[in-house]
Amino acid sequence: TSRPGPVCGYATVSKPSRPEEKNSSGPVFQYVGQHRKPSHKVFVWGFSFTGALGIPSFVVPDSGRKKPRKYQLTPYRLETAEQISSAACGYGFTLMASRTKDVIKLWGMGLNKDSQLGFQRTQHSRRKTKLYDFVLEPSPVALPLVQPQQTRVLQVACGRAHSLVLTDEEGVFSMGNNAYGQCGRRIVEDEVYSGSHIIHRIQGFDSRVVQVSCGQDHSLFLTETGKVFSCGWGADGQTGLGHHRVSSSPEQVGGDLCGVEVKQISTYGDCSLAVSSDGQLYGWGNSEYLQLAAVTETTQINSPRHLPLTSCGKVVQAACGGTQVAVLNDRGEVFVWGYGILGKGPALSESSTPEMIPSRLFGRSEFNPSVAVTRIRCGLNHFAAVTDGGELFVWGKNVRGCLGIGKRDDQFFPWRVTVPGQVVDVACGVDHMVALVKSLL
Repeated sequence: TSRPGPVCGYATVSKPSRPEEKNSSGPVFQYVGQHRKPSHKVFVWGFSFTGALGIPSFVVPDSGRKKPRKYQLTPYRLETAEQISSAACGYGFTLMASRTKDVIKLWGMGLNKDSQLGFQRTQHSRRKTKLYDFVLEPSPVALPLVQPQQTRVLQVACGRAHSLVLTDEEGVFSMGNNAYGQCGRRIVEDEVYSGSHIIHRIQGFDSRVVQVSCGQDHSLFLTETGKVFSCGWGADGQTGLGHHRVSSSPEQVGGDLCGVEVKQISTYGDCSLAVSSDGQLYGWGNSEYLQLAAVTETTQINSPRHLPLTSCGKVVQAACGGTQVAVLNDRGEVFVWGYGILGKGPALSESSTPEMIPSRLFGRSEFNPSVAVTRIRCGLNHFAAVTDGGELFVWGKNVRGCLGIGKRDDQFFPWRVTVPGQVVDVACGVDHMVALVKSLL
């Protein structure tokens, strides 16, 4: 089921002006008190030429950097004024949000051909409204909030060419490509998404939305009452609405989820997963890569099915990539299946049943017997796991250096990424990643 991809064009960006350095005889301002709180930092790595890393000099070299840097193979610190609390990686773009009550609380960088980063404009062409197709540094995204100084952004999610923004008081906003209704609004034939001002507040939920997740061209929403809603492209059954059509407004997902309280949802490609509050896993959508082989031999399921995972224990988190799946249980153990580099060496490239990744590969040993994984994430072709000690492990296809391990080779076992500080959360894309790090430095 192929879809037309967004067309890409290039735009350059002028070098941002930097504050001039003060000479040493000037006044010194000390902002850090004695009881120093941990500082929060953002690190990025992977493919830079879309602008998704937010480092303009990698793409358009400045005087200090002679050559462009196409691939950043290790974590690179991204300067951010605010503490970033949520980040998401789309197909060549990045959204970041802060829980601040400041008017500016959302930033985008990277590919913006479909206005998936909102309406962006170059600094020097106010008269001619020249638009960015690529945004090379973190740029504010203005949300149409009723109360911009009270409402906080809780979470962001990114798909192939659309984005979702979850707020605490004003619901969910969508922007970008809506060709299949993935933004939860009426599909307009021949709509031009480039340079679009449309940021849509999605209506139609029975209670407050507490989590959002973007697939390639569909969207999932979890409400505080534990119900799942979806909209968008449904040709593989990924909306879970019992058909294969597109849906332009969110509808409640039924099937085996009827009467079930869901606490977490995950999607990134064309397969969707949900974890219930009692630790059960449900899935729907594409099963070409054996993601849902526990309940079907067909390549698609258009309504949620309970996946009987007898060997995994109580599931607390699921992550769904393009061809691969991971679940985390309440003992901090990780199980994988599907197709690709699954993390148990080059011999295992396909599995229809969950395979446990040995805990020693995440650092558990007789010296560290209690190490547990606390978060799992999937990009399109790779995995990431964060341990309770704040260590980040990655494995999978190293598309354009997206693993951050200092080389371009694929990684067949979990490998620790060297980041200064404790990793709090991580976002995986197609060819780049973002890590939110707590540091005492």
